Amino acid sequence: MTATDPPAATPHMPDAGTPAPAPDAGQQQRMRQLSQALDCSDNGVVLCDRNARIHYINEGFTRMFGHRPEEAVGKRPRDLIRGPHTEPATLEQLGARHRAGHAHREDLLGYRKDGSPLWLSVVATPLGGDDGLLVNVFTDITAAKIHEVLSGKVLYALVHEEPLAATAALVCREIERVAPDLLVSVARHEANGELQLLAAPGLPPAFGISATCPLVAQRGRPVEVPDLGADPACGNCHAQASALGLRACWSYPIRSTSGQVLGVLSFHSRHPGQPSPWHRKLAELGQYLCALALEREQARSRMHRLAFYDVLTGLPNRVMFSALCEQPLQLAEQQPMPMALLFVDLDRFKRLNESQGHAAADGLLRDLAHHLQELAGAEAVVGRQVGDEFVLLVPQCPQHRAALLCEQLLAMIAAPRVVGSITVHASASIGVAMYPEDGRGIDTLLQHADLAMRRAKDEGGARFRFFSADMNRLAQERLLLEATLRDSLRHGGLRLHYQPQLHGDGGLYGAEALLRWKHPHLGDIPPARFVPLAEECGLMTPLSYWVLEEACRQLADWHARGIAVPRVAVNLSASTFEQPGLVEQVRGLLQRHHLPATALVLEITEGVMLSEQPQVPANLHALHALGVQLSLDDFGTGYSSLSHLHRLPISEMKLDRSFIGEIGHDPAAAALILSVLRIGESLGKHVVAEGVETEQQRRFLIDNGSPVLQGYLYAPALPADAFERWLHERAST
Repeated sequence: MTATDPPAATPHMPDAGTPAPAPDAGQQQRMRQLSQALDCSDNGVVLCDRNARIHYINEGFTRMFGHRPEEAVGKRPRDLIRGPHTEPATLEQLGARHRAGHAHREDLLGYRKDGSPLWLSVVATPLGGDDGLLVNVFTDITAAKIHEVLSGKVLYALVHEEPLAATAALVCREIERVAPDLLVSVARHEANGELQLLAAPGLPPAFGISATCPLVAQRGRPVEVPDLGADPACGNCHAQASALGLRACWSYPIRSTSGQVLGVLSFHSRHPGQPSPWHRKLAELGQYLCALALEREQARSRMHRLAFYDVLTGLPNRVMFSALCEQPLQLAEQQPMPMALLFVDLDRFKRLNESQGHAAADGLLRDLAHHLQELAGAEAVVGRQVGDEFVLLVPQCPQHRAALLCEQLLAMIAAPRVVGSITVHASASIGVAMYPEDGRGIDTLLQHADLAMRRAKDEGGARFRFFSADMNRLAQERLLLEATLRDSLRHGGLRLHYQPQLHGDGGLYGAEALLRWKHPHLGDIPPARFVPLAEECGLMTPLSYWVLEEACRQLADWHARGIAVPRVAVNLSASTFEQPGLVEQVRGLLQRHHLPATALVLEITEGVMLSEQPQVPANLHALHALGVQLSLDDFGTGYSSLSHLHRLPISEMKLDRSFIGEIGHDPAAAALILSVLRIGESLGKHVVAEGVETEQQRRFLIDNGSPVLQGYLYAPALPADAFERWLHERAST
């Protein structure tokens, strides 16, 4: 029988009876057309009798399997397609249904004549009649099977966040399932250049990573070894491979979308030779799926680091630090041991950031993070809280060792270090809380160490302090003060007092507005106590604006009632001069209260004048252009002011009270006062001497040309009504 014999005709059977009548010409034409149509199909079509013996094959079957009609007729399909890894149970099931004359459909792994595998869909359909003929249609579903079995399962695992090793093992098992002649492994390329075996479920653990994998990772291209025994590079693994019946190894790079080599996929074959096209297709799909899994793991790792680690220093952040501390704290509960929690905060870090730039500040933080871990030791947990704050939990650390560690840390931080192109000098304040005396939980220890650090900073910085119980009391009081200060700012609990400023001849030059706060329970709170508190809790700018508003309101009221106060001076915080809306705020106040700009004096500190914030000089020049006068407070206490006097529009300088108090006692102070007076005279600026308390001080200042005096010799800071009475009494004498 030939491949063109029509299947519709009754074939010649070994036990056939009387031959069928010869078909007429029309039937022959239809049969030829049907045979041509079947031969054009990509599917293999086989006509079998009830004993599964082949009577007819189309050309599609020959193309698919390589068997010619004369090789196939009289044989069973199972004898032609069976191979080393074809499921015997599936073949038996197909044979039983065939003999029973039932239609059936199955998928199985078959083999071509040349021994290459392919996945098949087999559909058998009875033709009817007493002869028991069945048509078997074979469809090559290799590509679909690979994607169905391999891609479907692996993508499902990825979507459901299966661990990387489990996903890699799934890839290996599914490739081995569709290609049973292979054993598969996946290795990950680590950042240090080494390879880590992720999965090799079909290989023994001792087999390890194939010798070809490092070459693949280095070169970034496939390495195919057709004969492990003949390749010298595989000498070490040849014996192991041979014992497992492996003859060839083909390894392929797993690349990210950007081209980075993430790992290596290796096929270990039981047959020598090069990979078949089918194997290469499997490798392409395996590389793609492994790349998805490895890139997902990289993204997950990046997200984990962003969520739990500080990007700049690589140290655990606040959340991760607390989590990492739980285990040593639990261990300390079971096996009592002393521990110290150190809270490290750099002194004046904001000034460094502003003066030297973010790059230098970031370089300093990275360097310190490295040295903190180095000094604390491998057992310590080191983290970065926020900004320039670091925390260290040190196990097996009694108080004397904690003190020694603090001294070492302070010395390390104080050492000059080159960051970029500059040399940075830093210092720090350190607070220490001891376990278990100062707390057993991480939150309590952090809170107490923070309080101790703030005490060290309040005492001048560059030192360490251990937590003590009174710090808790002061902290609670501080919280109460902050809450009450906020309430007082909102509901009018603050007041301004006014201290007169007089010309040398006794005429009124102006008044300085000074903020006062009377606490409802604690009584009068000095500015030295609540102003730093306002700075820390973010109230300084609204507080400054309130002072401006109240001072302008009061001055306008005096003017409206004919009380001749020429001007009022207001001391604003450094942070207020950084506000973009300051100039418009001042302009609006002056317009609303119908005051000339010259009636308002704004006092600035040396820190404001030296600020690197571009908004500060812009505000100062804009205020001067508006007509507002600027006064440099505490002149003489710094050493950088002189170089800036000619750059900024300063109208007056205030001589610090510490020098005035030394008149008659310290010749150097007197000489400095004279120098300041001469500077003011030469630059055409008024000099206000504050803190004048004695007649001797007044006489010295007047005799040496000081134009304006302020101090208790004349009057303390007075409430507005008392200030008015003071003015009235002076006018009547």
